[in-house]
Amino acid sequence: MTLLAGGIMGAVEAVLAVSFAAIVFNGYVVDYIAEGISLYLGAAALTLAIFAVLGGSRGVVAGMQPASAVVLAGAAWALTGDRMAGMDAGPGTDLGGLGWFVGIWVTMMAAMMLPSITPMVVGYARRTSTTSATAVFVAGYLVAWAGAGLLAYTIVEGVRGLGLGFLAWDESGPYVAGGVILAAALYQLSPLKDGCLRQCRSPKMLLEHWRPGQVGALRMGVEHGGFCIGCCWALMAALFALGVMSIAWMVFVAGLIAVEKLLPWRAVASRGIALVLAVLAIAVAFTPADVPSLTIPGSPDAMQGMGMDRSPQSGSSGTDMP
Repeated sequence: MTLLAGGIMGAVEAVLAVSFAAIVFNGYVVDYIAEGISLYLGAAALTLAIFAVLGGSRGVVAGMQPASAVVLAGAAWALTGDRMAGMDAGPGTDLGGLGWFVGIWVTMMAAMMLPSITPMVVGYARRTSTTSATAVFVAGYLVAWAGAGLLAYTIVEGVRGLGLGFLAWDESGPYVAGGVILAAALYQLSPLKDGCLRQCRSPKMLLEHWRPGQVGALRMGVEHGGFCIGCCWALMAALFALGVMSIAWMVFVAGLIAVEKLLPWRAVASRGIALVLAVLAIAVAFTPADVPSLTIPGSPDAMQGMGMDRSPQSGSSGTDMP
């Protein structure tokens, strides 16, 4: 009964957390941050409630977690799609204000990465003695990706601020975008990529880096997120080159990540992805108009995306790379 009561209370608190955030933070930048982060905090609490209800059986808990991860990822995809609808201006899309970007970036990472890290989360839940530590582990993972998003924002907006004319799409933009994607293809074949991918795929990482308690769970989540960033940063760079606000390209990159992390043929998957990226890079560089779902900067579709009111801090247009 105690477990049941705890589970119900956890679910109620999660719903209240999301509702409170939606009411109190009803406006502009803080609203986007609240919706992105509170969704995930609330979702984590809901997951925790399920674990608490089923806590008497570790096998049942572990079995429920893949389904829970899919549900939470689906919710994150729904929120991302709602907030980013019509905003794809192609390569070099304006990232908006920092606050808005961080909120949507965390939600994007939740949507794209949760299904791929489910085996590691299940492995952690089987090893830990407390259900709350699992949610803290996932939170630490997202903290790592939030840091990566901040770095990406700084780089992209820093380069944009230099006003380099040759990066314009009607100058060298297609070749720059294609070059970024080709670099991602080459990184797929590097020893660093292979080493990070091994860590991302292997439950042995939990044994090698195990730390008890809530603080330990947070540190382990951040560390696992670090290995995941080392594995996937080039794929994320390719996403920026294709249009980071494009739901279609988000799905594409998330699919590549899931393939290399979940399929048993690690080497085959990694090399196959390298080939796909190489072909895509050539197409973007030389025949961008023929690439499905690629929004061409300056086109009517891109102008529609640029005209959307993304946030009160949105910056320059998305016609330049990056």
